[in-house]
Amino acid sequence: MNNEFEQEVIGRIAANAHNGAMISAGQEFLRSTTEPKYSYNFSCLGRPIIQYPQDMVAMQELIWEIKPDLIIETGIAHGGSLILSASMLALLDMTDAIESGITLNPRESRRKVLGIDIDIRAHNRAAIEAHPMASRIQMIQGSSIAPEIIGQVYAIAANYSRILVFLDSNHTHDHVLAELEAYAPLTSRDSYCVVFDTVVEDMPKEMFPDRPWGPGNNPKTAVWEYLKTHPEFEIDKSIQHKLLITVAPDGYLKRVK
Repeated sequence: MNNEFEQEVIGRIAANAHNGAMISAGQEFLRSTTEPKYSYNFSCLGRPIIQYPQDMVAMQELIWEIKPDLIIETGIAHGGSLILSASMLALLDMTDAIESGITLNPRESRRKVLGIDIDIRAHNRAAIEAHPMASRIQMIQGSSIAPEIIGQVYAIAANYSRILVFLDSNHTHDHVLAELEAYAPLTSRDSYCVVFDTVVEDMPKEMFPDRPWGPGNNPKTAVWEYLKTHPEFEIDKSIQHKLLITVAPDGYLKRVK
């Protein structure tokens, strides 16, 4: 990126943090689109991805910047996020192949996406396994905070050196805090552990009548609790200032040491 243009971008993002009108507009958009399930309307390479487009852009930016060889994701649903991650890893492999002058064989790629979900429904598993990105994806069914599942993830992660983590399963405080304790330590230095749906803390309580989470009991409260004793992570607020519309305010955690 041109250095002058990059500095302009940095300046605009910093200014967003003090632009009350833009921040309020973004928050209002989130409030007004949550109940109609706006985030359910998008897909990635043919698979539904329950994310806001702004966070999808942030995810691909992080993957391209960090160049991980393993991405760990809790929460699979229809598999769109796994496909997004796998497609970015495929691009990284292609770039490596071009730069090194080798012939690319996707089935020999070491870069992988590891997805964990307590209930991988048969039709979703079948669709993911039939996808062109399937060779880059491994799935584990079980609770992401169960000791035996955590053990499996650590055994797999031991074979990788640069790891990025996305947490997006059960959104209660206790569950997310347990996920952070389990998986955030696997995050490589200068990489990220992204905690989705921290926005629940900022939403009206009545928006979650049939959910076990809500204001005071959600991913953001878990992040705040975790950071009290984990100075190796910092909230990268520049990402939420850039996006303005994000389900992960205070959720983009960068490992700084």
